[in-house]
Amino acid sequence: MATEIKIKNIPTGYQSIISNGKHTIIGDEPIEVKGTDLGMTPTQLVLAGISMCKVATIRNVARRKKIEIGDVDAELSQVAKRNKDGSFTTEVHSAIKIEGDITEEERAMLIKEADNCYVTRLIKGDWIINESTALD
Repeated sequence: MATEIKIKNIPTGYQSIISNGKHTIIGDEPIEVKGTDLGMTPTQLVLAGISMCKVATIRNVARRKKIEIGDVDAELSQVAKRNKDGSFTTEVHSAIKIEGDITEEERAMLIKEADNCYVTRLIKGDWIINESTALD
C-alpha cells in the first residue's frame, strides 16, 4: 500500500498543512528565512520520521521479546554537505536512551534493531523521485 500525503501551502510564511487524510500537522520555516516558525522544517520532519521509527522499533522488539522497558528517548541530528557535483551527502547522528532494568546486551541489541528500522532502511535504499505533475 502506498503512503500518501497531501499538503496545502498557505500564503503566510511557508506554512504548510500536511495531512495523511486522518492526521494533520503544520510544517513551516524559521523566521530568519521569512517563515513563521509555527511548525517543523522539512529536514526536521525527515529526522522526526527516522527517530520515531527507531524508538517504535525498540518498543516493538522489547514487547515481542518480553523485555520490560520504560521510556525510550532519542536525539538525532544531521549535517548535509554539498558535493562538487551539486549532490548532497548527509550524515545523521543518533543517540538513544532506554529506561528500565535491562542488561547491556539487551540494550545493545535493542539499539541495533533500532538502527535497522524500516524508515532507516527505506532512506538508505534507492529512491526514484519522479518529476511532479500538475494537480487539478
